[in-house]
Amino acid sequence: MRRKKALLALADGMVFEGLSIGAEGEMTGEVVFNTSMTGYQEILTDPSYKGQIVTMTYPHIGNYGVNEEDIESSRPHLSGFIVKELSYYPSSWRSQKPLDVYLKEYGIVGIQGIDTRALTIRLRDRGSQEGVISATDLNPKSLVERARSLSGLAGLDLIKEVTCEKVYNFAGRGEGEGGIRFKVIVYDFGVKWNILRMLTGHGCDVTVVPASTSAEDVLSMNPDGILLSNGPGDPEGASYAIKNIKGLIGKKPIFGICFGHQILGLALGGKTYKLQFGHHGGNQPVMNLLSGKVEITAQNHNFAVDTDSLGNDVELTHINLNDQTVEGMRHKRFPIFSVQYHPEASPGPHDSWYLFKRFIEMMEKYA
Repeated sequence: MRRKKALLALADGMVFEGLSIGAEGEMTGEVVFNTSMTGYQEILTDPSYKGQIVTMTYPHIGNYGVNEEDIESSRPHLSGFIVKELSYYPSSWRSQKPLDVYLKEYGIVGIQGIDTRALTIRLRDRGSQEGVISATDLNPKSLVERARSLSGLAGLDLIKEVTCEKVYNFAGRGEGEGGIRFKVIVYDFGVKWNILRMLTGHGCDVTVVPASTSAEDVLSMNPDGILLSNGPGDPEGASYAIKNIKGLIGKKPIFGICFGHQILGLALGGKTYKLQFGHHGGNQPVMNLLSGKVEITAQNHNFAVDTDSLGNDVELTHINLNDQTVEGMRHKRFPIFSVQYHPEASPGPHDSWYLFKRFIEMMEKYA
């Protein structure tokens, strides 16, 4: 099959030539790299990638196809997909369709055949930057100019584009060993479904609410605990979410994950900042300062909480061993804790599943 030529242009002027995959057309976004070796379907359907073009550093992608069981939301949310080599003939008994067909179905524009190692090194050294993938405009100069005209993720509220439209109850994989014991409200900032599955598997009745839901409305549901989910964009752009979480501090046990961790940090009076190239992948080392153990974690975020901005009531619990950034915190007086990484994995290791047990124990204590 003859593949159409495509270009990837970065805002710094670098242009890569390859072949079009997925939907033919043009797409813009912030170009980032993900170091996971597997789990491309979970990555594609992670709402946290809204507005981003994802580069997979592992060279061979698509070899086990796509199925209906491994999705983390209703559809892919990223802006574009970059791989070294795409497999058009998957080999797995679980495969229901090739990855290329899946990308086409959802209008995801992609490119293959470029030097993804060179691209990753460039993003590592110069930082994530705006880019354009195009199979329609093959003029490098015009594509670079278009990339330079993009505004980027800073200050951008993307959770309004991925949050649910109305409240719903999540029916997961069972009631857990002790039956349903706790009612948990999950703020949907772009929640991955495995977070919800982990909660129901621990005996929680899970109600998911839109990101704009007020603190008063949440408290009127009388939950035992509140979980703040992952999500895309700049947390400082979601002022309404920060206000809502401020109204919940000290009222109920709270567990924040990724974007939810950042929103919590802002609600507690802290600040956030944009990382040079973010943390994306299933092999990020994190030190648990409370136990002294190292966890290998799955991560996907571009922003981080500023350690120095946290007050005396907040204790640092986890740090990233690659760059020493904040990976976890807890409140000294209230039943509140959060982590920057993804304890639900999908894809990724299971080192951090204990955090869901900690949330359950917290709700038991304050029930």
